[in-house]
Amino acid sequence: MSAIDEVAPAIQLPGFGHIVAARRDRSTAPRASAALVSRQQWERRYRTQLRVSDTALVMLLCIATSVIPLLAAVPQPSGVQAWEALRAPLCAIVLWLVSLSLFNTRVTAVMGVGPTEYTRVAHATGLAFGMLAILAVVLDWGGLGGFLLITLPLGLFLLLLSRWTNRRWLTRQRLRGSYSSRTVVVGTRDDVEYAIRTISPEGRLGYRVVGVTVLDDDADSITVDGITYPATHGTDAVARTAHALRADTIVVTNQPNDDPSYVKRLAWEIEGTASELVLCSRIADVAGPRMTLSPVEGLPLIHVRIPMFEGSAYVYKRALDIITSSLALLVFAPLAALIALLIKLDDPGPVFFHQSRVGRDGREFKMVKFRSMRVDAESELQALLAANEGAGLLFKMKDDPRVTRVGRVLRRFSLDEVPQFWNVLRGDMSVVGPRPPLPSEVTAYDGNVYRRLYIKPGITGPWQVGGRSDLSWEESVRLDLRYVENWSVLSDLVLMWRTALVMLRPEGAY
Repeated sequence: MSAIDEVAPAIQLPGFGHIVAARRDRSTAPRASAALVSRQQWERRYRTQLRVSDTALVMLLCIATSVIPLLAAVPQPSGVQAWEALRAPLCAIVLWLVSLSLFNTRVTAVMGVGPTEYTRVAHATGLAFGMLAILAVVLDWGGLGGFLLITLPLGLFLLLLSRWTNRRWLTRQRLRGSYSSRTVVVGTRDDVEYAIRTISPEGRLGYRVVGVTVLDDDADSITVDGITYPATHGTDAVARTAHALRADTIVVTNQPNDDPSYVKRLAWEIEGTASELVLCSRIADVAGPRMTLSPVEGLPLIHVRIPMFEGSAYVYKRALDIITSSLALLVFAPLAALIALLIKLDDPGPVFFHQSRVGRDGREFKMVKFRSMRVDAESELQALLAANEGAGLLFKMKDDPRVTRVGRVLRRFSLDEVPQFWNVLRGDMSVVGPRPPLPSEVTAYDGNVYRRLYIKPGITGPWQVGGRSDLSWEESVRLDLRYVENWSVLSDLVLMWRTALVMLRPEGAY
C-alpha cells in the first residue's frame, strides 16, 4: 500500500477527494456479478456430471474386460497372475482419465454443440491406449493384445455414446431455459438479426438472447422470427444493458469503423459482469472448420484454407461409402423384399423407379428408388404445378395425389431411398453429400449454386437433418454449399447418426 493510500482516509485535501475515490475505483479488481456466478455454477455442475460419467464408464469397462476372463479361467489364477492381469487395466484407467482432461473434452466451448467434443474424446482415447501399448512393450507386459482389441473399440463407442446422452440431456435443459448463457448481441441491425437466427432463439446452442445493442439504429426493440428483443443503442450501452438484463455473454457481430479499439475497451467494461466476449463473423459461414487463428502479438491472424476437391480425404470418403453401402444393402435385404411385395400389391407396376440425376462435375446418372407414386405420375405433373408447395426449383406437395398408400409410408420414413445405396456402391453417389438435383434444376441454376456439383451428391446431408422439404430454397443451397467446402469424415459420421434419428422422428418428409 502506498503512502497516499494510507493517509487518504485521514487527510481531506481540498479538491482532491474525487481523484482519490476514482483511483480506488480503478485499482480495485472487478467482482463477479450474480449472473456470472450463476453461469459458473451450471458450468461446474455439468463438468462434474461429465467427469463422473467418464470415470464410472472407464473404470467399469477396464475392470470388467480384465476380471471376467480371470473369473472364467480354469484353473483359477494365483495372486501374482491376477496382479499381472490387472496392472494394464489399472494403468489404462489412469492414462485414459488424464488424457480426457488434457484434451479439454469438458470445456465450455465444446459443450452441447458440434463434433469437436467427440473428436477430442477420440483423440484422448487413442493417445491413452497408444501410451499403454508403449508402456507394455517397455515393461514387457504380456497378454495385452486381447485387452486392447476389446477395450479400445468398445470403450470408445460407449464413451461417445455417454457423451451423446449427456448432450441430449443438456439440450433438453437448454430448451427449458436453464444451462444456457443469457446473451446480448451487439452490432448493426442486419448483422444482429443474422446472428440471432444463427445461434437459435430456443437456446439449443447454449445462447439465450435476452437483448440487443444496435449500433446503427435507435429502435427500442427488434423482432426476429416473431420474437421481440429489447434494444439499446450506442457503443457505450453494452455494459449497462448486460448488467440490467443479467447477461453473462456478449456476442459482437461487428464494431464501429472509426473505433478499432472498441472490442478491447468493451472487454474491460464487462469484466465482472460477463463471462465471455464472443466475436462472430459471417466469414464462418464460408470458412467453417477451414478457419484457424494464429495469435500473432498485437494482430491475431485468421487463416482460411482454400478447399480442395480431391486428394486423400476423398479416398477416405470413398472407403467409408463402400463399407457403409455394402453393410446397408445386406442389412436391408430382407426388408427390401417385403417392401417390393407391398409395392406390387398396392399398385401394379415396377418396384423400382429410375430417374436421371446430375452428379459430380455435371455428369448424369440413373438414380434408383423404390417406386412411391403411380406409374403415370410423370404425365400428371403439369396439371399439379399450380399447387406446388416446394421451395425454389423444387416441386413438392404435402398431399400429392400421385403418391400411393405404401409410398406415403416409405417417404415418411425415407425407406424409398434405400436402393440408392446401390448408386453409392457404384460410385455415382456418396452416403453423405448435397441433394442430387434433376437436370431441369441444374439448367435453372444461377450464381454459385453450381458449386453443389463439385462433389458427389448424397443419400443424406445437412438438408436431410435440417428440415428436409420444409427448408427454403436459399437455406437448402446455403447448407449444401457449406457442406461442399467444409465436410470431413467425422462430420459425415455425425450426419449419418443424425439421419438415423430423423428417420425415427420424421419431420418435413413428404
